[in-house]
Formats: sequence, structure tokens, C-alpha cells
Amino acid sequence: MIIKELNGIKPKFGKDCFVAENAVIVGEVTMGDQCSIWYNAVIRGDVHFIKMGNKVNVQDGAVIHATYKVSPTTIGNNVSIGHNALVHGCTIEDNVLIGMGAIVMDDCVIERHSIIAAGAVVTKNTRVEAGSVYAGVPAKKVKEVGPELLSGEIERIANNYIKYASWYK
Repeated sequence: MIIKELNGIKPKFGKDCFVAENAVIVGEVTMGDQCSIWYNAVIRGDVHFIKMGNKVNVQDGAVIHATYKVSPTTIGNNVSIGHNALVHGCTIEDNVLIGMGAIVMDDCVIERHSIIAAGAVVTKNTRVEAGSVYAGVPAKKVKEVGPELLSGEIERIANNYIKYASWYK
């Protein structure tokens, strides 16, 4: 793994985190407890801060970045960022699933209990209302997150990644 101090600022980790051997975490990155950063993931806090809550999993190949001195990236608790997703200069609230290959661009706000479908592109300044599923290019609301998606997808995936990380420790 590459965990690199930049401009005198080191990444900070909560308790019980897993970082894969070839993940990259640079600069002003702060994560909470029980986070997992998977293979080939890049979290680059070089141009602005990146703050992650508890139980965040950043899956294989995902990239988290920000915009220089303008748009930091803030991620809440119980968030899953799918394989090869790109999260850039935005706010993701609690209990959110960002699907595989999705792109969330600058100054977006993904409100709590939401799902961004695989391959969706959430364009700059979009506000995803709480409890929504957004899909497509550009991403639009396609339905509400019901109890089955909340427990069967958002919570299940976040909890599974805590279990998966335990296998590697």
C-alpha cells in the first residue's frame, strides 16, 4: 500500500480499518472506524480534504479525489463505493450505495438512504434527494428506495464489506 504524507499532512485512520496492499491514500484524508480500502483504490487528498465516516468501503479500482481549493469530498457513515466508481469533489451522506462504475461529479450532494446505479453519471451540482435511486447518463431519479433496497442492498453491502475485510486482517 502507498500511504503518503503530502505537504506535511498524513492520512488519518480510525479503528479496525483494512487497506489493501496496492491501495493508494495520499495527503489530507481522514477516515472513521471499520473502513475498508480495496485493491487498486486511490484516495488522493492532495488538492483538498477528503473526509470519510465509519463503515465506508471503497471497492477495487475506485477513485476519490477533490477539486483544488474549491470542492472537498465528504462521505458519511455506512457508505459503499462500488468497483471502479469515481467520486469527485462532492458530498455523500449516510447510508448510500454508489454503484459499480458510477461517476459522481463536483458539488453534487447525494442525500441519505440513496442509491446511484451502476454506470450512472451524476453531473455537477446535482442534488439527489434522500431515499432515491438515480440511474442513467446523465443520472435521473428512477424510483424510491424502499425498505427492501435499504436493508437488502445499502445495509447488506456495507455490513458484508466489514466481514470481507476481517478475512484479510
